[in-house]
Amino acid sequence: MRVAVLLIALLAGGARADADPRGLWLTASGNLEVLVAPCGAALCGKVARVVANQSMSRPGEAMPADAQPAQEGMDILLDFLPSSSETRPDGRRVTTEWRGRIFNRENGKTYRCLMSVGQGGELQLRGYVGLPMFGRTQTWQRVPHAEVAK
Repeated sequence: MRVAVLLIALLAGGARADADPRGLWLTASGNLEVLVAPCGAALCGKVARVVANQSMSRPGEAMPADAQPAQEGMDILLDFLPSSSETRPDGRRVTTEWRGRIFNRENGKTYRCLMSVGQGGELQLRGYVGLPMFGRTQTWQRVPHAEVAK
C-alpha cells in the first residue's frame, strides 16, 4: 500500500515537474505569443509575436476598432510574485501559483490575476475583480521548442 501511495505521489510530482511559467506561450485566443520572464523580483509577460488580431471574447470576430493594437514588447502580464508553494516528494519546495495583474487590450483594463501551470503543462491565468471566484480562467499553451533563457 505504501509503495502505491509513494508511486502516486511521485507521478503527481512528475506531472507538475515543469511548473515553471517562464517561457513562450500562445494566448487562449491564438492572437499573441507572450514571453514570460523575470522582471526584477517578479515575473512579467511581454508580447513576443503578434499572430492575429481576433477578438479575445468573441472567437472568429475582429478586435473592436477602439481596442489597443498589439505590438511586440507590449506588457500583458505584470508583477507576478509567488503566492503559493508545495513541497515535492524529494523535499524541494516549489512555487505553484503567482499573483499579479493581466492587461486586457480589448477593453483597456488591467485585472488582478492568478497564474499557475496545469498538470498538462498549460498556463492557467485567472483574471478577476475583487475575489478570484468572480473571475474567468483562460488557458495558454506553451510554444514548443522555444529557445528561452530561464
